[in-house]
Amino acid sequence: MRVSFMGTPTFALPSLTALIAAGHDICLVVTQPDRPAGRGRVPTPPPVKLAALELRLPILQPEKIGEPAVISALQAIQPEAIVVVAYGQLLPQAILDLPPHGCLNLHASLLPKYRGAAPIPRAIIQGDTVTGVTIMQIEARMDAGPILMQQPVPIGPQDTAGTIGERLAILGSEMLCLVLDHVAHRTAQPIPQDERLATYAPKLALGDTHLDWARNARALDCLIRGLCPVPGAVTSFGGRRVKVLQAEAEAAAGSPAGAVCAIDRVKGVFVAAGQGGLWLSQVQPENRRVMTAAEFARGYRVRLGDVFGSS
Repeated sequence: MRVSFMGTPTFALPSLTALIAAGHDICLVVTQPDRPAGRGRVPTPPPVKLAALELRLPILQPEKIGEPAVISALQAIQPEAIVVVAYGQLLPQAILDLPPHGCLNLHASLLPKYRGAAPIPRAIIQGDTVTGVTIMQIEARMDAGPILMQQPVPIGPQDTAGTIGERLAILGSEMLCLVLDHVAHRTAQPIPQDERLATYAPKLALGDTHLDWARNARALDCLIRGLCPVPGAVTSFGGRRVKVLQAEAEAAAGSPAGAVCAIDRVKGVFVAAGQGGLWLSQVQPENRRVMTAAEFARGYRVRLGDVFGSS
């Protein structure tokens, strides 16, 4: 099938390569513009652009997907279907109406739960034990179109947004190819979403990343895993911001929230929460490399009774 692919981050790469491997003709790749990144704020191409360049595929990088130039380009190449995987913008009706087989989206949740930009982190932060992938037909409303295929995936106690994202990206790429076959043979059976069950997963804000040590240890553990590897859950120590990348909840504590209760060269640093506490095992101080919590304790002279802050 002649397909236009729209995607931006690493999550979209397995879908692009799977579609090509399945024999689909990728007639155009649409991705976000290069954005400043790193300390030097150097313009950096998104992962999908790099992959498309390597595959010698035609690329568009509009600021707005509804620009007349984009619509004209799509009209000229006449894709039979448009596939969207974490592109980052809503498609206007003028584009939705173009392909005869419609526009399909891979969404990283079991819709109608967690519509929006951050379904993987939100599911982990909320303490869910199951998430999944949905392939749906795109309509004008965000993530509200009929469901073509779904597959649940368990969230383990050690899973992070990174590990779940990798699994969902691969599973979703396989599902996309199956759904496109059904669409091509007109055997797809769309199922409307139940609006009564709809929940939302808005883009993460800076305030979502702060570790409030007055909360229970289980909730803090879910927050850390849901924000790992990026943007990272944030605490403070000695006036310096510190990202917590790995931790493990433990029931016992009994000290004031945020207080250092134990330091172990293997397990790391144990910090009390409102209920229970966390063994911090991997951290990243502001403007420093990722390190073990034990290294952090030695380098920053952490002592029993010291207190971590909420930002």
